[in-house]
Amino acid sequence: MQGPLSSLKVLDFSTLLPGPFASLLLADMGAEVLRVESPSRMDLVRVLPPHDGGVSASHAYLNRNKRCIALDLKKPEAVEMVKQLVAEYDIVLEQFRPGVMDKLGVGYEALKAINPKLIYVSITGYGQSGPYKDRAGHDINYLALAGIASYTGRRETGPLPLGIQAADIAGGSLHGVIGLLAAVIQRQATGQGQQVDISMTDCAFSLHGMAGAGYLAAGVEPAMENQALNGGSFYDYYRTRDGRWFSVGSLEPQFMQQFCAAIGRPELAARGLSQKPEDQQALKREIEIEFEKRDFAEWSQVFAGLDACVEPMLNLSEAVEHPQIKARGLVTEVPRAGNAPQTQIACPIKFSSGLPVPRHIGATLGAHTSEVLAELGYSTEQIAQLKAAKVVA
Repeated sequence: MQGPLSSLKVLDFSTLLPGPFASLLLADMGAEVLRVESPSRMDLVRVLPPHDGGVSASHAYLNRNKRCIALDLKKPEAVEMVKQLVAEYDIVLEQFRPGVMDKLGVGYEALKAINPKLIYVSITGYGQSGPYKDRAGHDINYLALAGIASYTGRRETGPLPLGIQAADIAGGSLHGVIGLLAAVIQRQATGQGQQVDISMTDCAFSLHGMAGAGYLAAGVEPAMENQALNGGSFYDYYRTRDGRWFSVGSLEPQFMQQFCAAIGRPELAARGLSQKPEDQQALKREIEIEFEKRDFAEWSQVFAGLDACVEPMLNLSEAVEHPQIKARGLVTEVPRAGNAPQTQIACPIKFSSGLPVPRHIGATLGAHTSEVLAELGYSTEQIAQLKAAKVVA
């Protein structure tokens, strides 16, 4: 089975999380992805703990199904190889600061001159323009500047680092894939490629789906715990007697009625409709009191059979074993050379025609260098000379 993106061939120059997560999705859906890494400047994800069999678990996951070639782009022979590859790999994904790829001789204009159909996706913190385009940053910085952190947290304790990298993945990775596929569709119609400029800050800013609309159109500034969905209403998490948590999202009247009946306080249901902040805070205190009366296991039994938008907060080991996660096949076994398969998160996108089975975990640095160069027509002797000269590894 080839997968829906089997016609795409991607040169991936990215490291860390945003670009590799994007190309992971592409590879899982059948695209041929070739990572181009530096033999001297290691992708830090390769050494990120924890390790499984001496390999970073994160690297093994983020780079599964991809081949890897190690090129020193500061050497002209390596740049020439990239130009040869672009004749066939007509999609480039890169994550350097603006101008770095140009200095190396493999920027958009240089490669476009070789292949006008080239689609060149650049994922950066702040984009290819603007006063911050050359500024360093990480996920937490993008969420702060985009305004998301300003209403994510508690009034008493302030903003909190999220458990996932929302700007990196929801901003950079997912928008990168969307932009790339949109450019592919346009190329099919026009025959022309283009550069796709993805700013993780821009894309994080666009995630203000509801609060942003309210501020721009109606002037309502979101703040911590002043929105219906950020702790300003009963829509929240509640601690059980033994210190575990439940999520309560019973916004609609029919769900609120079921919920309040389940906790033994049916009279509270009508109060869920109040828009007054003081009423909502009082309602939350009543719900908190009820949840503190029983342990997590007891509440789990109470709500298991109810369709009331109330679910237990699971830790990751519990989520992996949840019947819904298992039924959807969100955990898979990925082959690795010389060892038992590694358990990983599966591709979450489902197609009626199916997807290819995972082929291998993230490859070692330069694992496919000789193979790829041979495909370009290099002889065994030439490859050996290039390795001796440290042009490739």
